[in-house]
This record gives sequence, C-alpha cells and structure tokens, in this order.
Amino acid sequence: MRIEAIRIEDNKFIPVEDELVDEEILQISINGSPYTTTMRTPGHENELIRGILLTEDVYSKTSNPITTVLEKNEKDFITKMDVRIAAEDLGEGIQTKRNLLSVTSCGVCGKYEMDLNLKGAKLSSTLSLLPSTIGELFRKMSSHQELFRKTGGCHAAAAFNQHGQLLCLYEDIGRHNAVDKVIGHLALHEHCPAIHTKVSSENLAACLLVSGRVSYEIVSKCYRAGIPYLAAVSAASSLAVNYCKEKGIHLFAFCREHKVTQYT
Repeated sequence: MRIEAIRIEDNKFIPVEDELVDEEILQISINGSPYTTTMRTPGHENELIRGILLTEDVYSKTSNPITTVLEKNEKDFITKMDVRIAAEDLGEGIQTKRNLLSVTSCGVCGKYEMDLNLKGAKLSSTLSLLPSTIGELFRKMSSHQELFRKTGGCHAAAAFNQHGQLLCLYEDIGRHNAVDKVIGHLALHEHCPAIHTKVSSENLAACLLVSGRVSYEIVSKCYRAGIPYLAAVSAASSLAVNYCKEKGIHLFAFCREHKVTQYT
C-alpha cells in the first residue's frame, strides 16, 4: 500500500510517498466452527493455515486438508477461510482454540488453555553448522526480502536443507506468521521433517532462520516441524533457550555482522 506522508529532516518538510506493509484480519474456522482470528500480511493463506494447524497440534497428517475461501474484503484480500478435517484426524490442539485476537507480535495470544510442555522426544541431527555457514544463510535470506526492502516493516523466515539450499522464504508483518507460512509451505511440499519421515533427508528442512528475536512460540513451532537448527538475527529469551536445550534444537542468536552466539 502506498501512502502520502511528510518526512521531517534537518528541519525541512519533504513530501514523500511511502510503501507500507499491509496488515489485515483473517478468520479461520475448522469444519464450520471458529478456531482463530489472526492479523497478518495478506497472501499465502494456505501456507499460513497449514503452518498454524501443524504447529498448534491441530492437524499433523501428511495429506493436506481442504481450505475454502468464505469471504473477501473490498481490497480483494481474503478475510475468512474454512478448513475441512475429518474429526478422527484432529489433534489435541483443537481443544485450545483461541478466544481472543492473535496479534502480529504474538503467536500464542488468546489461547483458552496454555500448556507450555512440548510433548515428544528430542530432535537429533548429524549436521554441523559453522558460524560462517550461518552467515551465508542469512545473506541468502536477506537477498530475497523484497517486501522488507520496499517497506522496512516486516519480518522474514526461511528454511534451508542440510546443504544450505533455500527451500522457501516468506515475509509477514508478524514474525510468527512468517514462520507459520514457511512451515506450511514445507508441509504442503513434502519438506517437513516432522511429518514427511519417508522423504530423503536432502529434501527436508534442516535449519530455520528468523529475522527477529526468538521466544517460546518460535521454538515450539520449530520443534513441532521437526527442524533441528534455529537461528535468529536478534536475541533469544530464557524460555526459548531452556526449551531448545530440552528438545535438542541447536539455537543461534545475534547472527549479524559476522558474529554468532550459540546458546544450545
């Protein structure tokens, strides 16, 4: 979206036209029943929904559910979608649907119940990432952040395989939305380690990169996707570090300017 504004610089008032990142509401229902309402950057709704379903333990099968557009707004942005899933295929996460709006800054806001215990075994990996390799992955991610270059107002997440090949990258005003879109893409295209257990490891995601900080919800999404390496441009929270230690995720933060801090 382009908008007229005035930039004030050295006491000078300069008319400008700025590009802003879009933020719109999306209501998601499952089998006709409301599940969550989230604020996000429009586009790639199927990836976003597939990622949410997987990372919130609602649906973790390899086959992809059917999503239907129910409503669009005057800008032609999708505002309501419904997902059809057989009752017997629904996971425990369906019991913790949201009762409030999920904002762009928080991926777990509005949950009826919160259980921060991530169930399951530790992740394992024989991959060894060097700081120089992580820096190269971030350079690859940065080179694809077109929306950020235009607006300066969005986050990015990207997944790479064990050879450092980019599998997908998504940008969104919400950092957890960007992660959900990436994980949804992995699930839709048989690159997700957690559910595509019969796929060659060369085709699976091995490392998740995020442009912001790492807190609990990012770690939980990474773990439920089965991705053993997580790297961030910014800081990590204490809870994020503790869960990465517990679940076998290799965590790197402050990945910038040829520096990396490894926490786990």
